[in-house]
Amino acid sequence: MEPPKVGDKVADIDTPSMIVDLDLMEANIKKLMDKLLPTGLDVRPHLKTTKSAILAGKLAKAGAKGGCVTKVSEAEVIAAAGFDDLHITCPIIGPAKIRRLVELFRKYRKVRIVVDSEFGASAVNDALAQSGIDEPIATLIDLDVGLHRTGVKPGEPAMALVKHVGGLKHLKIVGVQGYEGHLQHLHDFEDRKSQCLESMRILTSTAESFRQAGYNIEVVTTGGTGTAEFCASVPGVTELQPGSFIFMDTDYRNAVGTFYSNSLTILSTVVSKQGPRAVTIDAGLKSLTTDSGMAECKDPRYKYNEFGDEQGSLMWQENTPDLSVGDRLEIIPSHIDPTINLHDVYYAHRRGVIEEIWPVDSRGKVQ
Repeated sequence: MEPPKVGDKVADIDTPSMIVDLDLMEANIKKLMDKLLPTGLDVRPHLKTTKSAILAGKLAKAGAKGGCVTKVSEAEVIAAAGFDDLHITCPIIGPAKIRRLVELFRKYRKVRIVVDSEFGASAVNDALAQSGIDEPIATLIDLDVGLHRTGVKPGEPAMALVKHVGGLKHLKIVGVQGYEGHLQHLHDFEDRKSQCLESMRILTSTAESFRQAGYNIEVVTTGGTGTAEFCASVPGVTELQPGSFIFMDTDYRNAVGTFYSNSLTILSTVVSKQGPRAVTIDAGLKSLTTDSGMAECKDPRYKYNEFGDEQGSLMWQENTPDLSVGDRLEIIPSHIDPTINLHDVYYAHRRGVIEEIWPVDSRGKVQ
């Protein structure tokens, strides 16, 4: 069987498949850019969601300035696929990773990194010193603003780190990063806003303390889909990193509402009838992740549950239309990023006709 091609109908492709409603996706992009670009801040979307150079290009065309990735391996494939204005948001630790970073920087000089330890900063500096590359790599201090995942602690630890990095020839301090990831899915709007503003106070005051100490802090980067609008209101923030807005998922929808639409779904087929109001579909744990709870059927009358690696189940109440073997349904992921990482391609359609097919460039790139 030939793989799907542009012009085919979504109704005819094999399942499970990852499909994107272009009308909804494009509306999501426009909504975000209409909201954030007038603030004058740079929008640098996080590509750990889309894992796609093509989508990075679409976002740039809509007004984004560059993109973010989490790992060196992501940066390698996204840059090689044609999009090299990349900020790597996770500290790069270990000789193997640092060797890859050096070769990446040798090819793509727009790449930026973060550091949160003297050990990590010195290791990158030493490797660059031995590489023969004269140009220093743009470097941001990664600051812990409450997530407690990565980042140097505010105050004296942060100041000690920036002074250390400032003495390294092959690292050029350009800014500060702080990600308030612990706040993205808080359901209470005012609670999410107030806690975000406190994280921004820590971030911007640290940036200012670095400037007072003589460091040229041009970039203050932060934010996600659940907080970007709050971050954008804070003087001193210069750059925002939302990612999930383009597709959304049930976790974000439950937290921030329906301003953005669920534009990506997993198309699935009923493969077995298991009772008067129960069927098995061909989308299980290898098609949909469950770390943020169960996915949901686009038709809310049918309740999804995983049924092992390869299958899922749908059940429904009385007086709901029956499902039969061969019926097809769309399932909304609960957590978009790791779900995309399970699939090779996106089938992007407009009103049921495939218009574009995009590879998931950085699928599985976790190093």
